[in-house]
Amino acid sequence: MTTTVDRPVPVSDRSILIGGRWRDAVDGRTFDVENPATGEIIARVADGGAADAALALDAASAAQSGWAATSPRDRSVVLRRAFDLVVERTEDLAAVMTAEMGKPLAEARGEVAYAAEFLRWFSEEAVRIAGDHTLTGDGSTRMVVTRVPVGPCVLVTPWNFPLAMGARKIGPAVAAGCTMVFKPAEQTPLTSLALARIFQEAGLPDGVLNIVTTSDAGGVVEPWLRSGVARKLSFTGSTAVGRLLLGQAASTVMRTSMELGGNAPLVVCADADLETALDGAMIAKMRNMGEACTAANRLFVHRSVVDTFAEQLTARMAELTVGDGAHEGVRVGPLIDAEGRAKVQRLVDDAVRRGARILTGGATPEGPGYFYPPTVLVDVPPDAEIVHTEIFGPVAAIITFDDEDEVVRIANDTEWGLVGYVFTRDVDRAFDLGERLEVGMVGLNTGLVSNPAAPFGGVKQSGLGREGGRLGIDEFLEVKYFAVPRRPGRTL
Repeated sequence: MTTTVDRPVPVSDRSILIGGRWRDAVDGRTFDVENPATGEIIARVADGGAADAALALDAASAAQSGWAATSPRDRSVVLRRAFDLVVERTEDLAAVMTAEMGKPLAEARGEVAYAAEFLRWFSEEAVRIAGDHTLTGDGSTRMVVTRVPVGPCVLVTPWNFPLAMGARKIGPAVAAGCTMVFKPAEQTPLTSLALARIFQEAGLPDGVLNIVTTSDAGGVVEPWLRSGVARKLSFTGSTAVGRLLLGQAASTVMRTSMELGGNAPLVVCADADLETALDGAMIAKMRNMGEACTAANRLFVHRSVVDTFAEQLTARMAELTVGDGAHEGVRVGPLIDAEGRAKVQRLVDDAVRRGARILTGGATPEGPGYFYPPTVLVDVPPDAEIVHTEIFGPVAAIITFDDEDEVVRIANDTEWGLVGYVFTRDVDRAFDLGERLEVGMVGLNTGLVSNPAAPFGGVKQSGLGREGGRLGIDEFLEVKYFAVPRRPGRTL
């Protein structure tokens, strides 16, 4: 029996934050936020435009010098307070995420914990920003190297992990001493607004974090990138949009970090522990209903174990409870919108037309909400569109392989290179395959690679730079070098 959790969802037009003040859009426009499980409108938020974007950037610019001058400890304290508040409000934040994005409450609670850890991690990194002091080779000059805030930052986050992606960008920016203009995803602005209010309560000064909610991303973000005032772009989203933003950022030679699309291979070798591989595949495939850039898009399974693996994966997928994520016990919520669901169905239909077989799922259900059943496909041919397209849905596409050289070649035959997964009992084989995969992250006998202490990011068209870990704060810092001549005869 399932129970429903009440959802404390805010309904407010005043959702633009500029200089510490919540306000309506300059032109008074709003847009609606929809619950993808029911189709109901759950909130109305301000629909910002170019005028709001300009005011937000002005506020960030005005606050930059003062915020950069604060002590690392002061910045650390703000982040630690924010961490405590996020943890304290786990249930409320999870309920808001479930209502606007659809993920089940259990996963939403997990995201709250994940997001909070970024705030705690960067609260500790704030006081560890290091430099260097040495001599030139001839001993005539002291070289003092410091690291300073890059300046006002543009943050753009996706809808699939609205709290975690906000925390993963705001955390290092705050720790480094940067001010921000922040555009959350149109589909999931409420979680970002809740996070901004938490930062206000945690003592973040006015103007350090400014938010513009909008249904016109280009009309807000492009002026920021072309302004010459903003000096850093941190974007998570599709590769197509990333390419566009890179072009705009090039006009002012902005620092950029981007976490873009993925087409993750999951390789199950002949000697893999199948229980471990199945556990890992379920996590890598079904986290967030498959709406994750780290999702296992292509499951390469050795011919000697493919029948057993497919049978057992099908059993696990078929038993998952699909429904409104607000009900306790639901494991699979709706997809984000009608367009996203239609794309998943199109990919499944194309694979079947080309010879794939459906073992479970594969058909769009009737009724309200954007639900799609957990689906397993076998005998997926290499020319199927699903092999070359990020699915972003609960579909496991199984591809049989015989030879490790063959699977590496096929796995690398993609423009993306975010993450790969390898399952084998042989340590040498694990590292060999992991090193040969053209990806930025590898899960060895695990389906979960994300951790705030780890550098998250990819290669090829999966992005630039890294978020999280010790490298995460580097994206928000510039290196400054001082040359100091030494007096003759002086020693260190």
